[in-house]
Amino acid sequence: MVICAGPGGVGKTTCAAAIALEGARMGRRACVVTIDPAKRLADALGLESLTNDAHQVDVSAVLGAAPAGELWALMLDTKTTFDAVVRRNAASEEQARAILDNKMYRNISGALGGTQEYMAMEKLYELHSDGRFDLIVVDTPPTRHALEFLEAPGRLLRFLNNRIFRLLMAPTRASLRALGMATQMFFRTLSKVVGGAVVSDAVDFFTAFEGMEEGFRVRARKVEQLISDPGTAFVVVASPRRDAVSEAVYFADRLSASEQRAAVLVVNRMFPAFGPVPAALGKASDPALNALAANLEELDRVASREEAQVADLAARMPGAPIVRVPFLSSDVHDLAGLAEVGEWLFGRTGA
Repeated sequence: MVICAGPGGVGKTTCAAAIALEGARMGRRACVVTIDPAKRLADALGLESLTNDAHQVDVSAVLGAAPAGELWALMLDTKTTFDAVVRRNAASEEQARAILDNKMYRNISGALGGTQEYMAMEKLYELHSDGRFDLIVVDTPPTRHALEFLEAPGRLLRFLNNRIFRLLMAPTRASLRALGMATQMFFRTLSKVVGGAVVSDAVDFFTAFEGMEEGFRVRARKVEQLISDPGTAFVVVASPRRDAVSEAVYFADRLSASEQRAAVLVVNRMFPAFGPVPAALGKASDPALNALAANLEELDRVASREEAQVADLAARMPGAPIVRVPFLSSDVHDLAGLAEVGEWLFGRTGA
């Protein structure tokens, strides 16, 4: 599994899709999945749209009539994934239906903070376990949300073990009359603050949820193991802008704090470096040549400034190989564009 992460607007989606396309070139059954609700992945693949189910992409135009591998793609749908998790963990169809029809569940399944991140890990584990793919490439949201995505399993475990969660589960295990005075007071106060109907929906939800906690705990532990597995690699994608470098450094530092590290650093959309202005050109009397010399000087200054930014970033990520991808002549909006990016990512350009 390859997880592409980094700041927004640096080309993570393009890099993720290009890595998956390279996997297909090498004979892998590759699947690229985006957990960003934007349409960037579909656009990069030249598709109208993507769904929560893996869709095979026809790569014959760039890999030949009989490509060695396969390329699949999907875009996370949080609500659909959450529904599938409920059905998988429920003891019966009746229990699953009681949860899926609950007002509280319908509110939190698509909108509660953190739900998207945890469902992304659920989807990832589902893809990892179903046996169809031997390479999964993940396109994450911008840095801060990507960290939430990686930390989601641990947060879920802490929530399930939290005393507030156990308190909310209390009415499912005993009548309110049998509960302690403090617990009864808690629910009465909660009813006054948010309304009795909301508390009733919540109690109904947790009543339906009873017995499913352990399934969620087991799944969260397996997802944590998957993230830290030696077969999972992190690719940090950045651009040579100061703000993008700062975000990439922040992500790399957080990875290190989790005893993980970036396997590769991709610096995307770099200006070409032509070197300093030749002395003869700098002394030309022709105005047109002087204009070209001035332009070349400016490009050299930009390239030098970008290389300094890359050096700062590399110093914070020791041991991670650096791959430079230049500005291309056009935006990437089809497989041919992805193949061109792949030429740079995998060192086939001769540069």
